[in-house]
Amino acid sequence: MLVLLVFHRLRLPPIVGFLMTGMIIGPSGLSLVSSVHEVELLAEIGIILLLFTIGIEFSLTSLLRSKKAVLLGGSVQVILTILLTVLVARMFDVEPARALFYGMLVALSSTAIVLRTLQERAEIDSPPGRTSLAILIFQDIIIVPMIILTPFLSGTSEAASEPVWMIVLKAVGVIVLVVALARFVVPAVLGQVTRTRSRELFLLSIALIAIAVAWLTSKAGLSLSLGAFLAGLIISESEYSLQALDGILPFKDVFTSFFFVSVGMIADLNYIISHPIIIIVGALIVFIAKASLASLASFFLGLSLRAALVAGLALAQVGEFSFILSKVGVHYDLMSEDVYQLFIAVSIFTMAATPFVIAVSPRWAEKLSSIGFLKRLRPASFGELRKPSEQLNN
Repeated sequence: MLVLLVFHRLRLPPIVGFLMTGMIIGPSGLSLVSSVHEVELLAEIGIILLLFTIGIEFSLTSLLRSKKAVLLGGSVQVILTILLTVLVARMFDVEPARALFYGMLVALSSTAIVLRTLQERAEIDSPPGRTSLAILIFQDIIIVPMIILTPFLSGTSEAASEPVWMIVLKAVGVIVLVVALARFVVPAVLGQVTRTRSRELFLLSIALIAIAVAWLTSKAGLSLSLGAFLAGLIISESEYSLQALDGILPFKDVFTSFFFVSVGMIADLNYIISHPIIIIVGALIVFIAKASLASLASFFLGLSLRAALVAGLALAQVGEFSFILSKVGVHYDLMSEDVYQLFIAVSIFTMAATPFVIAVSPRWAEKLSSIGFLKRLRPASFGELRKPSEQLNN
């Protein structure tokens, strides 16, 4: 609470506050908490609830309505970032599977930080804001396939030894189950529950659906995280999705805070203190590379250069889902301890800088777009970078 209060005064993201809390109270800090494993167990609940809420908030209708921005912009940004990371990693003789995993880590940005900052600045409905949000939606969706793919990259997963037809059969079975539950079972069950007008019964029913589907997918050899996402997807297709989301959000916020605190506990303060140059340089490289590629993706969507640069700068940090993916990678031995510590430090640095970068991004974009040959690229319309309220007043 004290750390979050200080971070609120400094206008820094709460996620960074959770990470700093873990560093302070963890083994490499003041050692106030030594039972890191127990905290990680609570953090696992946070991951499941986080993916569950993503599934509830996911709307196929909304996705189809803005499919160009989400699918084209998001895929261009993610693919280009992964390719560049793989290219750089291979230059340092990193094996292909690890290089691909590093690329997936770097490709994700922070939905929580970007969305909150844009909302505070009333810029969520501006062209750069809408484009940033569309790319973030794609990243939130692509995290599920990334989590599924990670064990296969390690080459040690039991699933990797299964024949392809068995994997396909399981995937088809899960899809059929999800469709059947979403169309016939869950709406009927929740309809009966809501008639009781019991909030406790409704919340327990939602929790039961999430746990049951996650357990079933786990028994099928798939991940709990995928099951949680699918459970949310099932509920999203019912008329009770908003009510379910309203009930589950407080639990998600509490348990996801445990997740970020647990990541902070694993971070080694001694490593950060003894490697400041490589951390700062690494953060700057990630920031510049991600901002450039996200700007390019936004430019492909039809934005002017200045608006594309504003959107790209907003997406230049490493995201919270990268921490979830990194924990999976550590479990399957895709990251060494030094690389993991560097990743955590660079991520915290980029996250903490994001609100300040977004605040100055219009000025930076104006200066960058006036450089040499960049002037000839698509010019900005008069109101493209302004807030919606300013556009309405004129």
